[in-house]
Amino acid sequence: MKVYTNATFISCDENDSIFKVLVEDKGRILYTGDNIPDKYRDAEILDLGGKCVLPAFGDTHIHFGSFALFHFGLDLRRAENFEEMGAIIKQYEEQHPQEKFFFGFGVSAHTVAEGRLVERADLDKMTSHPLLIEKYDGHAAVANSALIELFPEEILRDPDFNEESGWLYVNSHYLAVQHVSKMMKPLKLLANMIKASDFMAQRGIGLIHSVEGNGFPRDTDFDMMMKIGRALPQDFRLYFQTMEPRKAIKRKLPRIGGCFACALDGCFGSEDAALTEPYSHDASNQGVLMYSQAEVNDFVMEANQAGLQVAMHAIGDAAFEQALTAYEYALQRHPRDDHRHIIIHADLASPEQIERAARLNLHMAVQPNFLNWREEPMEYLEKILGKRADKMLSFKDMREAGIKLAAGSDAPCTVPDPILSIHNTCNHPNPSQRLTIQEALKMHTIWPAEFTFDEKDLGTLSPGKWANFAILDKNPLETPTEKLKDLSVDATYLRGKKNEGMNQSTLRLLMRSLVCREKI
Repeated sequence: MKVYTNATFISCDENDSIFKVLVEDKGRILYTGDNIPDKYRDAEILDLGGKCVLPAFGDTHIHFGSFALFHFGLDLRRAENFEEMGAIIKQYEEQHPQEKFFFGFGVSAHTVAEGRLVERADLDKMTSHPLLIEKYDGHAAVANSALIELFPEEILRDPDFNEESGWLYVNSHYLAVQHVSKMMKPLKLLANMIKASDFMAQRGIGLIHSVEGNGFPRDTDFDMMMKIGRALPQDFRLYFQTMEPRKAIKRKLPRIGGCFACALDGCFGSEDAALTEPYSHDASNQGVLMYSQAEVNDFVMEANQAGLQVAMHAIGDAAFEQALTAYEYALQRHPRDDHRHIIIHADLASPEQIERAARLNLHMAVQPNFLNWREEPMEYLEKILGKRADKMLSFKDMREAGIKLAAGSDAPCTVPDPILSIHNTCNHPNPSQRLTIQEALKMHTIWPAEFTFDEKDLGTLSPGKWANFAILDKNPLETPTEKLKDLSVDATYLRGKKNEGMNQSTLRLLMRSLVCREKI
């Protein structure tokens, strides 16, 4: 038993409770209040030195396996020109002489001096090793000649593959990722998962909603993540990226969806997010809907009727409309009072669509760090969207309509950073869409827990819940909104234990995954 005192504890509960003392035993919170009750005075007392304590943060949308692979692998986001990109690739090649294939991440036309995306010919000058680099938004990739020579005919013939530039979009991109995934070394990915878990714990993250399943044969990638997720210190809740509800039901999962196979449209970076009106700089382009309305209706209907929670990617307003229509179709035929169905991203929902979403009791998994994204700056969004960019991520409108919002990183697209995400929520470039600090804190704590029906155990500092909390150097409620990004996480506690890093081998992780039966 431990008594934590001399701190400002912000519960993030419905009463916005703030107190000075928290008592924990066996990983659960026993008591919260302003004084230490006599019956706890003989327990170990930890003085927190006047710091601030919040519930551990939740990341409501992350591709955890991909984040682990790229953030601790060949990450090219820091390159400021093609020369630097080549130097990073060369250094990686020297440090990993045994690897016969390189998989990188993070190229953007907005971060390099050349002002354009790297192409096949550019990559050929950088390395002769087979190389695939994911675009910063995860919706396209570019290959060099050495890799293209290894592509099967299925990719080479796909109309979404541009052989001259080496760029792969839409279906060809998915096929290429599936193809190169077979070249990856599982033990390396497991080692990176340990690093990724530690990285997120250091930033106060205790609940991770991860979308997994990229089309490996027999879905081995998802099944591996189910096992590994149980062995990592955070609470993982997995969404299976499939349009086949039977796959989730077979694994006794209560939820389904994400991106990849469940993405209704593309993204702004590739200018294939589906819009009801053309892109401002290209009157011939309204983006791409990946499925027909009937296909989405059938998927949501089957999953909803099976009792699954559904989450679908929709960035443009046309994709948002498709998601709304499918949810309306399914819920009219099979009503459910507490389904907690989700639309991921919801970047460009109109006021009328927001009202319809509220009537359906839909939840929105949003990414505040998209509002201040080096790889996709607001100037670019204004160019392609015009005045519509002002309505990007209309947080205030959604909250006033009664929609529950929860924040996520969409990592590896953005780096998991709840403090920066809170800052961006409260400093929306459109002042009319800014939320209060208290609302922003709930978007990163209790509301993520509610998204996965975990509010009885997680999300607030309340008796009976797990003692999962982050210790901050300062109180966000007493911090000017423009300085919220300067807050720091000094420590993270998960189930009453201070996180010190996993410090274990991949073998030990595998052994633990075989015996662990944590909820996933």
